[in-house]
Amino acid sequence: MAFEELKESTQKIQEETKAYVESTVQYYKLWGFQFVMKSTRTIVKLFVIGFFLMIAFLFGSIAAAMAIGDALNSMALGFLIIAGAYFVIVILILFLRLKFIERPILRTFSKLFFND
Repeated sequence: MAFEELKESTQKIQEETKAYVESTVQYYKLWGFQFVMKSTRTIVKLFVIGFFLMIAFLFGSIAAAMAIGDALNSMALGFLIIAGAYFVIVILILFLRLKFIERPILRTFSKLFFND
């Protein structure tokens, strides 16, 4: 009789362990899917917003260059001034990239990966 009880409890432990492993696998599959979807959604959103911002900057830059060119009576000078302004901005970004670009990206993806 003790042998039968031991056999039944061993079978019960095996069944519960199997159910636990299956539910854990399902949990991690769901967690992985959620992480991939959040990441994909964020990346697609950034690309779409970035695309439209680039279009807006392009037209804004052309308009500004033409306005400056009209004011100075030289379209080439207007476009050179705008190009110089962008060159200065690029230099500033290169010097300040750690503070304003890399850290926010790291924080955003850390929140996505570790908080869920």
